[in-house]
Amino acid sequence: MIRINLLPHRAEKRKLRKQRFYGFSVAMVVIGALIGFIVHSVYSGYIERQEARNAFLKAEIAKLDQEIAEIRRLQEQIDSLLARKQVIESLQGTRSEAVHIFNELARGMPEGVYLKSVKQAGARVTLVGYAQSNARVSHLMRNLEESPFLERPTLVEVKASTVEGRRVSEFTLGINIERPKTEEPVQQKPAPAAKGKGARK
Repeated sequence: MIRINLLPHRAEKRKLRKQRFYGFSVAMVVIGALIGFIVHSVYSGYIERQEARNAFLKAEIAKLDQEIAEIRRLQEQIDSLLARKQVIESLQGTRSEAVHIFNELARGMPEGVYLKSVKQAGARVTLVGYAQSNARVSHLMRNLEESPFLERPTLVEVKASTVEGRRVSEFTLGINIERPKTEEPVQQKPAPAAKGKGARK
């Protein structure tokens, strides 16, 4: 009977299997590393693009903040100019009030009455003066009430006083300046007086 020694052949197969296993393992490691590199590159690209977008958005936001700050500054300047314009218009509208006040006082001042002081605070005028009698003060109030520029005369105080040895009535009188918003109310104001005169007839 012939005997064949198969040990070398089996050793060769075992060695070949080991080589194939090592080769397959190395190939898997290389393929895994390659896949990892590709995935890392892809995600790195995504991250770089997103960072670029974020940087662009930050730059645009900074520009918008500057524009908003400029708009606010311009709005403040506009508000300041409007406030100045309103002050100027108010001054222009009221600069002739003193002239009107003195004209109306001169027209409505009866004999035996003279003023010691005239003070204005806004639309309110305070008159302090002397009259020969209380009737003269009443006459003054009626004259001022008929003025188209002055309204609602109010007697604040009247008291007896002595001026240069003569007894007189010292009075304090308040009156408002009529500031019509439109010309229509001023033109219509004399109408009630005309109707009243007609009723008396």
